[in-house]
Amino acid sequence: QVHLVETGGGLVQAGGSLRLSCAASGRTFWPVAMGWFRQAPGKEREFVAAIRWTSGTTWHADFVKGRFTISRDNAKNTVYLQMNTLKPEDTAVYSCAATYRYSNTHYNITARFEFWGQGTQVTVAS
Repeated sequence: QVHLVETGGGLVQAGGSLRLSCAASGRTFWPVAMGWFRQAPGKEREFVAAIRWTSGTTWHADFVKGRFTISRDNAKNTVYLQMNTLKPEDTAVYSCAATYRYSNTHYNITARFEFWGQGTQVTVAS
């Protein structure tokens, strides 16, 4: 079983920055990819960013391009989400996800990932 633990959420003023971390444990090999999704109250969970583990190839949702950056640390088996220029509409629970399967399905859908963290709250005050 894979265990994902997110840290780094909190309250920040609009225009501020936060860095989320997600550490993966439970497997002796790297995931195929990891991603970040978010869910605001009353809304569907939406894709934020994903990273292919071995190549480092990344994908970001249009609404975070230029503001958020996903990255990973192979040695620590950890994925990060650097969030800059935060806006009140970025307020949500952010969850990381991991997949150890190869598939042609893009990483921007929740079904692509089989393991999920509990989530961490990010609140951006105006």
